[in-house]
Amino acid sequence: MRGNLTIERDFPRTYREFVERFPSDAACATHLEQLRWPTEFSCPACGVCGAPWRQTRGRPVCPTCRHQTSVTAGTTLERTLGTSYRTAWALLQRYRVAMVRSERERLAGAVEVDETLVGGVEQGDKCGRGTSKAVVVIAVEVKEPKGFGRLRMRHVPDASGASLQPFVGDVIAQGATVRTDGWTGYNGLLTHEYLHERTALSSSSDPAHVSMPGVHRVAALLKRWILSTHQGSVTSAHL
Repeated sequence: MRGNLTIERDFPRTYREFVERFPSDAACATHLEQLRWPTEFSCPACGVCGAPWRQTRGRPVCPTCRHQTSVTAGTTLERTLGTSYRTAWALLQRYRVAMVRSERERLAGAVEVDETLVGGVEQGDKCGRGTSKAVVVIAVEVKEPKGFGRLRMRHVPDASGASLQPFVGDVIAQGATVRTDGWTGYNGLLTHEYLHERTALSSSSDPAHVSMPGVHRVAALLKRWILSTHQGSVTSAHL
């Protein structure tokens, strides 16, 4: 009980305090280790105390019996789930796949399509589509006179035509009007029975969020959700 009271008293009260105290996964893991082993590491398998080794993802390894553990192993979280984290993660992915309605209709009418960059760190002087960030392509139905309809998103390996055009074919019905920027990855949509409206942003007086309002609103909400719910800690593997 004393440990639980300590956690409750010291735990950050606001989002800002949480981010300042736990800026990374490593900081969270270090804090949990200090709570679980306040004096020194104790192997949950053999009970021997001492400084552990570090293996994959920084997990502590007993120097005596070589047992590898984690800060959440054997805790209330694991006991409640009744399974390991790896198994729970695999089950979650299967649930997500099963929840997608395979017979759902493709988007129709006027549809905006564009990509956004999520996570990662920019390398050198690169920006935009040339960075190491993950590419998420977004398609949004645009209603007249105003408003948005359904939307689809997909994590793709890059912004090439080989990645973007199959996405369009999978989620947008033929005959729809597809609105994109001037990126060459969308060239060839006319040959797939789409009406392709291109807006070259470099020659347009309107900023990107004005020319493509639906996609940019969805992209902003996606990034805000990742920043708030997931503390910004999302990689290509999660996407």
